[in-house]
Amino acid sequence: MRKKLRVTALLAILAGFNAHAAPASKGDVLLVPDRVWAADGQAAHAGWVVLVHDGAIAAVGPAASVSAPAGAQRIELPGATLTPGLIDLHSHVFLHPYNETLWNDQVLKEPQDYRTLEAAKHAKDTLLSGFTTLRDLGTEGAGYADVSVKRAIDEGMIPGPRLFIATRAIVASDSYGPGPRGFRPDVDLPGGAQEISGTDEAMRAVREQAGHGADWIKLYADYRVGPDGGTAPTLSLAEMKAIVDTAHLSGRPVAAHASSDEGVKLAVEAGVDTIEHGYGASESTFRLMKQKGVAYEPTLTAVSSTAEYFEHYVPGKSEPTARMREADRAFRTAMKVGVIIGNGSDVGVFTHGTNWREPAAMVNAGMTPAQALHAATDVAAKILRKQDSFGRIATGLRADIAAFAGDPSQHIDDLQHPVFVMKDGVVYRTPQTP
Repeated sequence: MRKKLRVTALLAILAGFNAHAAPASKGDVLLVPDRVWAADGQAAHAGWVVLVHDGAIAAVGPAASVSAPAGAQRIELPGATLTPGLIDLHSHVFLHPYNETLWNDQVLKEPQDYRTLEAAKHAKDTLLSGFTTLRDLGTEGAGYADVSVKRAIDEGMIPGPRLFIATRAIVASDSYGPGPRGFRPDVDLPGGAQEISGTDEAMRAVREQAGHGADWIKLYADYRVGPDGGTAPTLSLAEMKAIVDTAHLSGRPVAAHASSDEGVKLAVEAGVDTIEHGYGASESTFRLMKQKGVAYEPTLTAVSSTAEYFEHYVPGKSEPTARMREADRAFRTAMKVGVIIGNGSDVGVFTHGTNWREPAAMVNAGMTPAQALHAATDVAAKILRKQDSFGRIATGLRADIAAFAGDPSQHIDDLQHPVFVMKDGVVYRTPQTP
């Protein structure tokens, strides 16, 4: 009976999701905004239009140069700027803000069925906010449930962004939550990620996750395991190399959680493709990242959000916390050195659908609005190795397109006001969407 009720509830939720999705057909659509920011430079193009055919961008340019076929749907977007669909390179759709439910309680007390339904809702909220692609870096104790969420999105069962998933992620044994501190040592708790010890287990974990559907492999190079709770390396260089080499052999890139300078250096030396967080990285370490072409996702919003939850930080009223100042310094150093910076927010720590906060934070930390938009579009697509598929508004690319009231290439906070969302040629939001 309980299983039947769960299935009934799921079907009802899916029906609600599909009520907001556009028809599956992908006909000709002419988009007529005030301007188009195509990720081809810094400024938006006034008077441009975009023609979409069968899920792809068929033409883009001045209105007089683009001829729509008879019967094409025309969507007027007055006062709005078209952009490529936005990309967040660091999300956790299986988490929700820690001021609602602490991380330990989400992992230990929320059933996986419930967390999967939450993830589906988070995916919908993200898509409707103009983010058409996510790299989701770990289910945080929900196993391989992201594989099913991705499949449901891809098959059109539920609306959501295009997902690149990292499934369980990989951590050193006894170095990640829940615990080991603060819990009974004689009780085995479910883990937030897959634990390994030694190179053989490292290789086995990569093969298992790849076999179950991981697009990326995520490792934790360091964590709060120091004697005083400080951040220290966890995996050895040999273990990280085993993870990276095995992942690369199967064609999968590797993302590394690394907050300390030593953790970042070890991960870069091991050959990872991206660094997440990097708050404690030194200028010399960022220079090493630039030399090796390792990209950086700064996750600035996660730091300010946790400061609000746990350190009484009040935006606009409080002084930045020590951790916020450290993250700001790291970001500015990476910019100065010329490291590739992609938009990665750690959303899930804060509310899904407010992913715009990370580009806004990067502008507050020194980027121009156009630079932040690049980080969330064409630069992010290159980091995903998908620059030939999406990330720009250009002929032949997939029609992943958003529109925002105003002009976010001039005023980044305009990303708070999405009025149109299209993914793969299917319209999910119009100005009439509630």
